[in-house]
Order: sequence, then C-alpha cells, then structure tokens
Amino acid sequence: MKIKICEIFESIQGESSFAGFPFFFIRISGCNLRCSYCDSVYAYEQGREIKIERIIEKASLSWINNILLTGGEPLYAKNIYALINGLIETRKKILIETNGSILIDRIPQQVIKILDFKTPSSGMAKYNEFKNINYLNFDDEVKFVISDFNDFQWSCNIIEKYDLFNRINNIIFSPVTDKLASNQLAHWILGEKINARLQLQLHKYINMK
Repeated sequence: MKIKICEIFESIQGESSFAGFPFFFIRISGCNLRCSYCDSVYAYEQGREIKIERIIEKASLSWINNILLTGGEPLYAKNIYALINGLIETRKKILIETNGSILIDRIPQQVIKILDFKTPSSGMAKYNEFKNINYLNFDDEVKFVISDFNDFQWSCNIIEKYDLFNRINNIIFSPVTDKLASNQLAHWILGEKINARLQLQLHKYINMK
C-alpha cells in the first residue's frame, strides 16, 4: 500500500503550541482547496508514491518523538488512515494539520488535530465543515489565518458561536505574511480581549530550509 508524499524531513516545528520542538515532518501531496495565502503550493502536485511501511520505518528510526502529518491536505489522500494507524504503533506523539473541509471523525483519539478553519480572505471559507467541532478533543487546536480586520472579526464570531474557548485548550491566530503586521494583530487580540495564541511561524524566522 502506497501514499503520495511531497517530502519527509526533520526540522523545528514553527507553528501551533508545539512551536520550537523538533519534529519529524511528513508532507502529504494533494489538496482539495486553493487558498489565496497558501505557502505550500508545491505540495498540490509534487511528490511520489512511497510504501506506507517505508514511511513508518523512517519515522520509527528517527530520534525525534514528535511526528506531524501536513500537506497539502492529509485527509484528501487515499490510504491516509493506514498511514495514521501505522504511525500510532510507533508510540510517538502524532499531530495532523487539516484544513477543516473534510470530516475528522475517523481520526483516532490519540492523534492531536490542528484544525485550520478558512477565513474569508482565503477564498475557501464556504468549504469549512463546522461539524468538525463536534469531534475535537480538549487537547486539539484550532487555527485562524488572518489577512485583515474582516478575517479577525469573522474568526472572533466563529469562536463565540461555537464556544471554542470551552471546547479546546488552544486557539491560534496567525497573520498572513506580507499582508498583516504581527503587531497589528496583537493590538486587535488585546483590544477585543481574545485569549488566543499569536503565532508568528517560527520556521520562517530560523530559515531551516
């Protein structure tokens, strides 16, 4: 059994509450959305089919105990659950980043989900599947990528509508690079008294690639 992989590498996690920790990254090829601010467009098509057993072996042999499945959109890939279940057998911490458009109900409970709901400026907000909120655990995370004040207000409304602060431990606001200054987003967060984490994508500052 195979799955199309864009890249596999070891690096420092730049996002989420795990930012700064070493991670074993598995970037899955393919995505069902086309966000205006996507920073991994190359993952739409690039990649090659790799045996799932080989991927699991590489992850097992890595000295790093944190594994991130990212994309593209991992849940869009055929055989993704065979890969997830195999990685769970490594007894390492597994995270998955997903764009919020595909149901996450089949993701095993022990996998930490980072759900990236699409804001209006992405052009993909109509594809958000808010039923996914029902499948979040308290240790999971929700991310909003913010381009402007309209995105910020929209995100605050979603948080309030779905009572997210009482459902999960971490809500993340991330400014779009070259679109919104981080200090401006910080002022909005403080001004509206939103107890969210401001995320600055650490990997872009340390330039590991």
